[in-house]
Amino acid sequence: MNKTLLPVALAGALLASGCSFIPKLDRPALPVAQQFPAATAAGAVAAADIPWQQFFTDPRLQQIIQLALDNNRDLRVAVLNIDKARAQYQIQRAAQFPEIGVAGSGSRQPSTLTGQYVNMYTAGLTMPSWEIDFWGRIGSLKEQALAQYLATEEGRKSAQISLISNVANAWLGLQADEELMDISRRTLGTREQSVTLTKLRLDSGVASELDFRQAQSLAENARATLAQQTRQRELDVNALTLLVGQGLPSDLLASLQGKKLSDLPAIADVPSGLPSDLLLRRPDVRQAEQSMIAANANIGAARAAFFPTVSLTAAAGFVNPELSDLFSAGSKYFSIAPSLYLPIFNAGRTRANLEVAEAGEKIAVAQYEKSIQTAFREVSDALVSSQTLQDQLQAQSRQLEAEQVRYKLSDLRYTNGVASYLDLLDAQRSLFSLEQSVVQVRLQQLQNQVNLYKVLGGGWTEPATASAAPTAGTAQ
Repeated sequence: MNKTLLPVALAGALLASGCSFIPKLDRPALPVAQQFPAATAAGAVAAADIPWQQFFTDPRLQQIIQLALDNNRDLRVAVLNIDKARAQYQIQRAAQFPEIGVAGSGSRQPSTLTGQYVNMYTAGLTMPSWEIDFWGRIGSLKEQALAQYLATEEGRKSAQISLISNVANAWLGLQADEELMDISRRTLGTREQSVTLTKLRLDSGVASELDFRQAQSLAENARATLAQQTRQRELDVNALTLLVGQGLPSDLLASLQGKKLSDLPAIADVPSGLPSDLLLRRPDVRQAEQSMIAANANIGAARAAFFPTVSLTAAAGFVNPELSDLFSAGSKYFSIAPSLYLPIFNAGRTRANLEVAEAGEKIAVAQYEKSIQTAFREVSDALVSSQTLQDQLQAQSRQLEAEQVRYKLSDLRYTNGVASYLDLLDAQRSLFSLEQSVVQVRLQQLQNQVNLYKVLGGGWTEPATASAAPTAGTAQ
């Protein structure tokens, strides 16, 4: 019986590799300029080829990122989506092959000859109705499922890149919080001393109550700023905890105290290169490309629906009215029943399905082009910000040095009675504001470096245990 059905299955498999109506996919040209504005020279290694362990050299940050990769729930969902898409591909691929099973039945029915009720027992192998893929409809759906699986894989890579950059930026933000809080604590201590001294001068008749109230106001301003920064630091800890997916190690948080952003290990430089070399390597662009391929394959399935559906049903086994003689030599039987179906009227459903598939392919092409344009804009923004933030940081650092000298001179002049207290208060306000501004600009600069690495496709390294993408010739 196996030998009887085997030629049928083999013939069907050969027929299943028939024609295909999938149109040729012409990938659109890059809808962006040939060169990034303010682009730097291309380096020997592209950002997409730099592992995140080499880009982020701080061991503490490396530990935090690894914890996030192991525990982040969004990334876990992205991985499970890959498993789901892989299984869906295997389901669609299985439709190209006949289904063979074992069946048995027993019935009691009136005889057409005698009118008396008789028993009938059957047992054997059956092949339910199997569509022979003459026109490539099932093959097109399989290609669509494969492209969707590959798109899901690229989506997982994109999720990992975003997670790494978000964790790095949150870590840098925490370090900036600690530095800002240190500035506020130091400033608050200085201003509280100023309030005490001004009160003594007021009591001795040297200073006015206006000077005392101004000193008091500045001290409370520093106190309020410190409270605000403390609250922001706790909120940033909560945000980083969510990204990591578990509680943050206390020793890592403690290591941030008393440190400055300038004390952190340097972040590696990233080459920019040319758009054609970089944008097409971004996982989100590749994901859009695979979605475009899937939509194009769906057109082939919609076109094949205009042609007849050829199906085949077969069975082989035993049939006998006596259960005890069911497997005797004279009970053998075999049947094969091909069928053909071509809808004559379905109110335009087949044509509408093709129009839907063609519109979906055009939408996917537009989304692919938009993903490239978005990537180009993100890289361009990061490159422009890179140089201007560096210039801004240098200028404000020099301004801070000048304000520090100005504050010392104003304090000296006020102590000697040469200048008014208003001059000293103005110097204090300016110095406090500028100290915080320098920290914030340095944070923006570091986060922009992280963002440049992200938008150039960095942050993804193929794990050694990654599963290979299924292919048409691989049975699972």
